Amino acid sequence: MTIHSPGIRSGALAAGSDAPEKREVRIGFMPLTDCASLVMAAVHGFDEKYGIKIIPSKEASWASVRDKLVNGELDAAHVLYGLIYGVQLGVGGPKKDMSVLMSLNHNGQAITLSNQFKDRGVVDAPSLARQLGKQEKTYTFAQTFPTGTHAMWLYYWLAAHGINPLQDVKTITVPPPQMVANMRLGKMDGFCVGEPWNNRAIIDNIGFTAATTQEIWADHPEKVLGTTTDWVKQNPNAARAVVAAILDAGKWIDSSIANKQKTAETIASRSYLNTDTEVIVARMLGRYQNGLGKSWDDRSCMRFFNDGAVNFPYLSDGMWFMTQHKRWGLLKSHPDYLAVARQVNRIDIYSQGAAAAGVALPESEMRSSQMIDGVVWDGKEPAGYADAFKIKA
Repeated sequence: MTIHSPGIRSGALAAGSDAPEKREVRIGFMPLTDCASLVMAAVHGFDEKYGIKIIPSKEASWASVRDKLVNGELDAAHVLYGLIYGVQLGVGGPKKDMSVLMSLNHNGQAITLSNQFKDRGVVDAPSLARQLGKQEKTYTFAQTFPTGTHAMWLYYWLAAHGINPLQDVKTITVPPPQMVANMRLGKMDGFCVGEPWNNRAIIDNIGFTAATTQEIWADHPEKVLGTTTDWVKQNPNAARAVVAAILDAGKWIDSSIANKQKTAETIASRSYLNTDTEVIVARMLGRYQNGLGKSWDDRSCMRFFNDGAVNFPYLSDGMWFMTQHKRWGLLKSHPDYLAVARQVNRIDIYSQGAAAAGVALPESEMRSSQMIDGVVWDGKEPAGYADAFKIKA
């Protein structure tokens, strides 16, 4: 990727007219590995450099994150990409103008199936499709929020293997930290969620990993730093400062195995994920085992920086979620995909925060990717792309 450097002098955000409008910035998060750069920005003092203090606020569900963002209880949040677009377009809750300031991570989610499937010879999507074809019972799958990333990964994976997620299975919404307990109680047969809860299911002998989300889309967008457009309008300097601080934290996490280990130890505590360090660190380092005897080093494991390629709010990423919302009937008609993405994804704020952190920008606001079904997404002709899927609402 060709990159160029933006032109605001480093460190300018902390002083003079660039001073943050508010010093304390309350940022919500869910107990997931991918909240790490937000947490480490606060814990390691990367925020102080830019004249702010990040106050991480642990939340109970994505619906709660949405509501607190909309009513101003939170300044910003570690949040599902598709949730922000759902609120922007008035699907899946209240309608309000929203902003994506940056992407927080790529990859690192998975689809877990219950161990009871193993007894029926189900170990992957093709064998799952055969089992569903017997129509012995209705199988239930959980995602974390109707317009969110996990719903879209789950639906895409099922549909890529000939399973209609709206007809062939039942889907329910469950908050991430409750996935393993609910599967243990037999309330669902599979789920899609962020780490460490897929690895936790394996360690607790509840389920196995049928697919990682990076198999569905390598280097896919995942969580973002989201807020309301009103908040950015009132606090542009604070918004830039938060971006810069989280960029510094993400760069620090990705820079060494020792830093990833230290991060896992920090976020494992009760204040954050409240689980064992070992459950978190393995998949952070890309050391995967699927609960069926297979182990591998995943080159597309969760990343927080990757020279800034992770963090740039590509317009095509935001547009993709809208194509899937249209595909599954959440949107009744095609939006103006590019115009909405330009409004939501605040490349201006990101670029200024990146300049302060000394992070280069990609040359293009779009990127191209090939999905698990061989279909290429590049942000061109989004309406045609959304309509072309054989399995849809």
